Amino acid sequence: MTLMEVLVAFIVLSLTMAVILHIFSGGMRNSGRADSYSRAVFLAQSRLAAVGVEQPLLPGEENGQVGSHMQWRVSVARLEDGGEADRLLMPVRQYQVRAQVAWQEDGRDQKIELTSVRLGPRQ
Repeated sequence: MTLMEVLVAFIVLSLTMAVILHIFSGGMRNSGRADSYSRAVFLAQSRLAAVGVEQPLLPGEENGQVGSHMQWRVSVARLEDGGEADRLLMPVRQYQVRAQVAWQEDGRDQKIELTSVRLGPRQ
């Protein structure tokens, strides 16, 4: 094997290793993002489930923070039905419950939102 063949083999090896490391670091970055999104969805589902159980189903807004980087906000609003519930003398009313979770990742703002419609007492 000549010196030229050894140098070419070394260059091919180094280029291959650079590509493999780039792919690996991209995978690790995507894994971190997927973990953040999973945590945010879990938090939003938890806050959504708490409405009507841990806190009353009344129009309003509540917010808080989990850890040092995830902020959540839950808002409850009456859904307008054009007076249909009043006309039918229904003892319940529809409410829209919205859970939002925001955080920063890689210097960029991220946000998810889950929305549900619930039946609650007529106010």
